[in-house]
Amino acid sequence: MKFVSVLVGGNSRLGVVIGDGRFVDLAHAQSLATDATSTTPEIFKDLIALIEAGDAGLQATRQLVAQAEAGQLQGAIGKLSDVKLQAPIPTPRKNVFCVGRNYIEHVNEGYRARGTEVKLPEYPQFFTKPRTAVIGAGATIPLHANVTAMLDYEVELAIVIGRGGVNIPIETALDHIFGFTIINDVTGRDVQRRHDQWFKGKGLDGTCPMGPWVVERSDVQDPQALDLSLKVNGEVRQSSNTKHMIFPIARIISELSLGLTLEPGDVIATGTPSGVGYAMTPLARFRVATSSPARSNRLERWKIASATRLTSANRGITA
Repeated sequence: MKFVSVLVGGNSRLGVVIGDGRFVDLAHAQSLATDATSTTPEIFKDLIALIEAGDAGLQATRQLVAQAEAGQLQGAIGKLSDVKLQAPIPTPRKNVFCVGRNYIEHVNEGYRARGTEVKLPEYPQFFTKPRTAVIGAGATIPLHANVTAMLDYEVELAIVIGRGGVNIPIETALDHIFGFTIINDVTGRDVQRRHDQWFKGKGLDGTCPMGPWVVERSDVQDPQALDLSLKVNGEVRQSSNTKHMIFPIARIISELSLGLTLEPGDVIATGTPSGVGYAMTPLARFRVATSSPARSNRLERWKIASATRLTSANRGITA
């Protein structure tokens, strides 16, 4: 299943994509279903509530989706084109956990751009992006032109935690995943360099586009065999596969959980491959439009394709 959060009449609603550009509004579907007494509406309040409901919540969701696909619950079915997609988890309870320098070629391009000797990390390098950075996949990314002159992109596979835990063994780490999504770790490179750390340059408001959906763990056969790509103005800038991670997903979860409790709904971005703007020759960056002041907060030079997709059956990921 692919879970989405959409705005309907100004209210955030949790849904499941059912094909042909349609979705099921789960809370509305539950109110229409004849067997709705087996579940409570609260579990469909948002994706975190559904995750916390565990297997019972997923089973109730599957029943509603099956009824919708069979032609029932028509009043709860809408078109994605008629609503505004939010991030699948519009307001995470915590900062988004992130892993830096987790693809060899990205590490190499970074050192080349700085003219220094390559040194691969020995342990995962963690940082976070604030909750205020999270926006929907198709939302406008603020340029923050008064703060940074080097706004850059980074496509990443992100994990959504299902079952929480602390000191999670690497052998069982994948069992703690609810699903997968995409984030764009938009970064103010000059701010990052100025402060000599990652948080500030990667923590600006609106710099964590997420989504458009979360794909359930059971729909992804092997998360270490997913294609990952990003286009700028139709041009592929990043293209890799999660098999090239330095630290695989299981190790990321296990190491992050050492002495640190992971909870349902936590989001972990797993690093970006090569192809980022700051490492290009010549340097590529976002810029503010000069033709229309009303559009000066939009990405005018680099229109990043908003049709982000995380598909099932390991067919790949694009952003």
